[in-house]
Amino acid sequence: MIVVDASIESSIAGANSALEGLHIPGAIFFDIKKDFTDHTSPYPNMLPSEEQFQEGCRALGIDKESFVVVYDNMGIYSSPRAWWMLKSMGIDQAYVLDGGLPAWVAAGCEVAKKVVSTTAKSNFVAELKAGAFYGYDEVLETIARADKLVIDARSAGRFSGAEPDPRKNIQSGNIPNSVNLPFSEVLNDGRMKTKEELRDLFHFISADEHLIFTCGSGMTACIALLAADQVLPNTKSVFDGSWTEWADKQNLRIDDL
Repeated sequence: MIVVDASIESSIAGANSALEGLHIPGAIFFDIKKDFTDHTSPYPNMLPSEEQFQEGCRALGIDKESFVVVYDNMGIYSSPRAWWMLKSMGIDQAYVLDGGLPAWVAAGCEVAKKVVSTTAKSNFVAELKAGAFYGYDEVLETIARADKLVIDARSAGRFSGAEPDPRKNIQSGNIPNSVNLPFSEVLNDGRMKTKEELRDLFHFISADEHLIFTCGSGMTACIALLAADQVLPNTKSVFDGSWTEWADKQNLRIDDL
């Protein structure tokens, strides 16, 4: 088993973990922002190329046969993003530690002040699964189809336009025909809600709908997707550029007003 710390420095709202600098003993660091983001894109947190992802996993000793447990130090925040990328690139045995590091500490388990500097290498070959991530054009086509549903994991205020977007010059609002399910609604004190509670939350979804999850930049969309994955067999995708790309390409910018 490979334990992966996928913590990021802070949330988009600027929240930091009280457990920053602490780790599960033996964990290796999955650096989303540095090694597993496409830095050539103008949008944040975008999925890297297969080659970049492959090299990142090889350096960590992760391959297709690895049993990977991912966590983060906020509970459940950035770990689902790492989980979905791993699954999408061909690592089937990838899981999220429910409650993350806060739950680990609350259970009285030991912590370490450093992650492991692994010397293990792998021959992992990344192969992105078709449909795991959607681009702008695919989502644009989706909004007119009854068999596909866009689920937005941002706050209700950002979705409705009542609250400003935290990113400079971007209007808040929503993708036409999308529905709002804030990622906080699937969590209870940093842990995933029960399957019964999740089924109630997703009661409006038809069994034949293809679900496309979005948020501000593709991070918290993966939390909502992880929740849906616990109780729904539907095909699921993430709109990688999410609202940041949508607002940009739809010219929904404050400085245009």
